[in-house]
Amino acid sequence: MCQATARSLRRAISRGWQERLPRPSPAPAAPQRCSPARTPGTAPARGLASMAPSVRFSPAVRSLFDEPLAIAVQGLGPRQQVTLRTSLQDETGELFQACARYRAGDDGELDLARCPALPGGSFSGLEPMGLLWALQPQKPFWRLVKRDVRTPLPLQLEVFEGHGDPPGQLLAQAQHERVFLRDGVRRVPVREGKIRATLFLPPGSGPFPGIIDLYGTGGGLPEYRACLLANYGFAVLALAFYGYEDLPKDMKEFHLEYFEEAVNYMLQHTQVKGPGIGLLGISKGGDLCLSMASFLKGITATALINGSVANVGAVLRYKDITIPPLSFSAKRVKVNKSGIADIFDVLSNPLEGPDRQSFIPLEKAECRFLFIVGQDDRNWKSEFFAVEGSKRLQAHGKEKPEIVCYPGAGHYIEPPFFPMCAASMHLLVGMPVVWGGEPKAHCEAQIDAWQQILAFFRKHLSGKPSGISNKM
Repeated sequence: MCQATARSLRRAISRGWQERLPRPSPAPAAPQRCSPARTPGTAPARGLASMAPSVRFSPAVRSLFDEPLAIAVQGLGPRQQVTLRTSLQDETGELFQACARYRAGDDGELDLARCPALPGGSFSGLEPMGLLWALQPQKPFWRLVKRDVRTPLPLQLEVFEGHGDPPGQLLAQAQHERVFLRDGVRRVPVREGKIRATLFLPPGSGPFPGIIDLYGTGGGLPEYRACLLANYGFAVLALAFYGYEDLPKDMKEFHLEYFEEAVNYMLQHTQVKGPGIGLLGISKGGDLCLSMASFLKGITATALINGSVANVGAVLRYKDITIPPLSFSAKRVKVNKSGIADIFDVLSNPLEGPDRQSFIPLEKAECRFLFIVGQDDRNWKSEFFAVEGSKRLQAHGKEKPEIVCYPGAGHYIEPPFFPMCAASMHLLVGMPVVWGGEPKAHCEAQIDAWQQILAFFRKHLSGKPSGISNKM
């Protein structure tokens, strides 16, 4: 059912970002060998090291969060065993950490692009970005969210002697900044009419292809995905829809006129290239984007990340139309011994009985669709939703949507190198829920999905939309 799965993923990983991985420094004269030592536990030969151990990053000081970061350690002893640990502190002070065990090459060099991690750490094998994607919160059920995109996330790397637990002597450490805004990208708070949003504009005079970006039931105004998109030449409006300033405090009902006002704001903006715009939404933001595309004019391309084709969680109103939320049964919640809920089976089937009224009439849309699907999504049945959406479009003579499925990917498919969130608090459920995903597969899915989304909008935002929606 999925048009692209592991094949496109492997292609993206092998030919894409790893080819763009910067080298920490010019390669040493002698070739580096990072195969495991024949005799485990070999003591470090410090006397042969020509300098004190030091960490090298490339880029050296700061890098964009969604771009690869090359990491190397120099000045170690030949085949010296070391443990590398990364630490990242979010804006609330919560700590994320990952560690990996390595053995330096014969020349005392350790390049993560060429040296595989040994068993016993957060990951093993050749994983140049493993120390970033494997970061895990020290506080249970905590998810990494960047709140102020104008400031970097500081990353610390420490190098310890040996493979002990706890780690041995600290040999070297270094700091690096992971930033979200490319130089020249403009951040413009928007408080026009009822709209509560932030607009990100690329450098230059424009106009630029426009996108509205929506997140899910967490509410507020997440900006990090929108600004990362703007780094690639899009004018992106991060739009809040509840739980922010004077917007509704909870998810009871939404009026599509609010979202229509945001669409018209973008269509009429001098820096936004017409004649239509794109929509990007994850989770609840996905079905809101689907409703916008189905009822509003001026939408050319819509991308959903693990979205539903049924209205979920709140009544949706537009003019004289009311779409009820899909029903659910709390009895279908499964709670494990750790107190974590699995809500995969909670929602009812939108193809059956009264719940058919909740199915969003996406056949009314005049745009192209992209469904990004994590096949291990435990929030709800994302693949089922994508397939049923495709069936409905084709049954009405519409273009078949693009569906890209990722085995081992969970619910929160974020921009590249965000650590996978396995479980966190769900505001509607009121307890921690499992989101699904296997860390390495999820990381690879995020890298590929990001490229799929960028390519989708680049391809379709130059097409002709269905017109400009009238303000109510």
